Amino acid sequence: MTKKELRKKYKELRNNLSFDEIEDLSLQIANNALKLPIWNFENYHIFLTIHEHKEVQTDYLLHILNGKDKNVIVSKSDFETRTMNHVLLTDNVIIKKNEWNIPEPQNGFSVADNQIDVVFVPLLAYDVFGNRVGYGKGFYDKFLSQCKPDVVKIGLSFFDPEKLIEDVFTEDVRLDYCITPNTIVKF
Repeated sequence: MTKKELRKKYKELRNNLSFDEIEDLSLQIANNALKLPIWNFENYHIFLTIHEHKEVQTDYLLHILNGKDKNVIVSKSDFETRTMNHVLLTDNVIIKKNEWNIPEPQNGFSVADNQIDVVFVPLLAYDVFGNRVGYGKGFYDKFLSQCKPDVVKIGLSFFDPEKLIEDVFTEDVRLDYCITPNTIVKF
């Protein structure tokens, strides 16, 4: 299937999930994350959930990261340049939804792309090769291409992988893992 077809399919599949199901599945994903060999790093980038899009709830992962005393980094999107600015998430950071309902930091200490060790990546779909389909704006591909070469890229999904995404581009950055409620897929 093409990215466009997959976006439509997985938006519909997510839309059919109840908020209770999303909460249960998100907790299972967070529990599976504990099985990954990633907990010796310091700087973890995580997306803040867009509840209206029925994304994986990252609150559970945030609790794990805080419990392990890790540096948590969140981003604010610049829609003109299609880039993201990252800040260290502390108690003093104010989070506010933008016009697209994306929760974003309004202040905080800046963090450079190359300081990040692990990135939890939002997605709509992914394939068995680690290619992902996002919302189509290219924010994460641009961001991940600026990170250090050994940054660990982890997708979070309620669903199993597709066999193939037909229209992958050379600029698309592949995942290293994808965590689902049932398993961890390694690429």
